[in-house]
Amino acid sequence: MKILVLGSGGREHAIVWKMKKDNGRDRVFALPGNGGISEDAECLTDGFSDPEEVARIASHLNIDLTVVGPEVPLSEGITDLFNRKGLKIFGPCRKGSALESSKLFAKEFMKKYGIPTADFIAVNSIEEAVSVLEKREFPCVIKYDGLAAGKGVQVSEDMKQAKEFLCKIYDYNIFGSENRTVVIEDCLKGTEMSYLVFTDTEGFVPMVPAKDYKRVFDGDIGPNTGGMGCYSPPPVFTPEIEKHIKERVVVPTLKGLQRENIDYRGVLYFGFMITEQGPFVLEYNVRFGDPETQVILPRMESNLTEIMEAVIERSLNKVKIRWSDKKSVCVILASGGYPGEYEKGKEIKGLNEAVKNEDVTLFHAGTIKKEDGRFMTSGGRVLGITTVDGSLTKAREKVYRAADIIEFEGKHYRKDIGDFQ
Repeated sequence: MKILVLGSGGREHAIVWKMKKDNGRDRVFALPGNGGISEDAECLTDGFSDPEEVARIASHLNIDLTVVGPEVPLSEGITDLFNRKGLKIFGPCRKGSALESSKLFAKEFMKKYGIPTADFIAVNSIEEAVSVLEKREFPCVIKYDGLAAGKGVQVSEDMKQAKEFLCKIYDYNIFGSENRTVVIEDCLKGTEMSYLVFTDTEGFVPMVPAKDYKRVFDGDIGPNTGGMGCYSPPPVFTPEIEKHIKERVVVPTLKGLQRENIDYRGVLYFGFMITEQGPFVLEYNVRFGDPETQVILPRMESNLTEIMEAVIERSLNKVKIRWSDKKSVCVILASGGYPGEYEKGKEIKGLNEAVKNEDVTLFHAGTIKKEDGRFMTSGGRVLGITTVDGSLTKAREKVYRAADIIEFEGKHYRKDIGDFQ
């Protein structure tokens, strides 16, 4: 079987790693991939930015299954294009991807179908936003409507912070888009949790839950990032919470998709805030999370490729996923300055030593591999170090031993992943 995985991050490395582990004889390609992925798959360098070119490559290579990692190709309609060309692809259609590509669409969808979420209002200018904020209590949440690589949300503690973020959106156009919509919503208090499901619109099969750490510094302070670490399962996830999530959120979401005539086949990610009043949806994502994937897939004992094919073929009702009872932890090593400006091209040392005599897996994100075999940094989030153990404490000890061994100039990482709620 020939498989093509689209993307270049730690999430895509985890997907490639799992597929190779499940089906060693499958031929896996990555477009464009990264340094670590190149050791597990054949990396292709051209065509990723153009869905038509990706389709041409998939057809030319006789790819049996294409898996979309990031959200941008989905928002551009790559699934719709592949379906028209008779090419098998895993990921929702363009209309379904609006659950992530438009915060306003997602909030209005939740409101329409009775899915618990924070109260909100949409604005289209900085003047309108300030007028709304003057009548609301702080802290409040400000969300840029479009895609923003996980950096389009700010919890504003006061008007000064809010105005600074709004200025970046409206005056400096930091997201490089003509979209002028911003969503302002109430700030919910509680514990965040990620809950992902495989769905073919008609039904769903849940994955194990995880807790992501979005802020850059220990203690959940500093700006938002794409994710600085993760662990699974979080203690806040109880049978009662799971029942509530399935009945009050997942089922109504799928019914809403059906009523909107949205053919959704892929992964649906629910970002939750578990409050004293119960779970509230913070956001939808329309693909695997990053770094959630790096702690979820190592706990999966079933065949990932077979699950994806069942989703595409609408036979998900026949699937039952087996999961390990062990705990998993992932810590992200980031470049100095991330999520702001950072330098690339720093040599990464200690990779082999970090995985010696330890149950440690390295998922590469922002790396490239030189012809002489050396790995260099090429992104903000450089590596995800993941461990699996029966004890969360032991898993944390392993992951941080590895984090100390790996070196590159400017390396920084959170020291509290899995250490507090």
